[in-house]
Amino acid sequence: MDALTVPTREVDLATTPLRTLNALLQGREVTGETPLGADEGVTVVNPRGAHAVAVGLDAPRQVRVAGHVGYYAAGMNQRADVVIEGNAGVGVAENMMSGSVVVRGNVSQSAGATAHGGLLVVEGDAAARCGISMKGVDIVVGGSIGHMSAFMAQAGRLVVRGDAGEALGDSIYEARIYVRGEVASLGADCVAKEMRPEHLEELAALLKAAGFEDDDPAAYTRYGSARTLYHFHVDNASAY
Repeated sequence: MDALTVPTREVDLATTPLRTLNALLQGREVTGETPLGADEGVTVVNPRGAHAVAVGLDAPRQVRVAGHVGYYAAGMNQRADVVIEGNAGVGVAENMMSGSVVVRGNVSQSAGATAHGGLLVVEGDAAARCGISMKGVDIVVGGSIGHMSAFMAQAGRLVVRGDAGEALGDSIYEARIYVRGEVASLGADCVAKEMRPEHLEELAALLKAAGFEDDDPAAYTRYGSARTLYHFHVDNASAY
């Protein structure tokens, strides 16, 4: 979403309390404020690194944040499309269920943590633990990611156009990881896997959805679970 395509209201966080912004976005009544229309979008100006911007949205609303945000932006998102035109702090799109979150800059640790669905796009780099315990979300990172990313990732897809840090996919379950660049090291039970036609098709669709359709899916390597840690076995005790 490059620009809002619906009627738009501007909310200035220099003068409007954050609680008021989030209440409006969540469709709640706020004293002294006109409720948002069902199809009305919002442009947030002067976010100035505020934490928990645009959290708990549960309607198909378009939101554009013009600047940098702090911790847990767009957390618990359902159905909304949120664009952050800057960097984001720890836990962006944490526990997202559906909809989309696009960050034009870089993000800190734990991007998309525990997220169950939707699409998270980071156009820059992501720090450590990107996609930790992801449960069905799709994450596409335009740059590189830090260490321990996709730790205990249970479901979903993580696409990395750059490099990946140490211990990628440690203790991974059924999530799939696609990396175009170098991987510093793989975590416990994470292995490189064959790129079959269905994976090339899946990756092409993810790249297109994230705006990177010019990438060649064949340039990526797929990683996933070796499935040796699903059940405890004494021979694998050192890996737990």
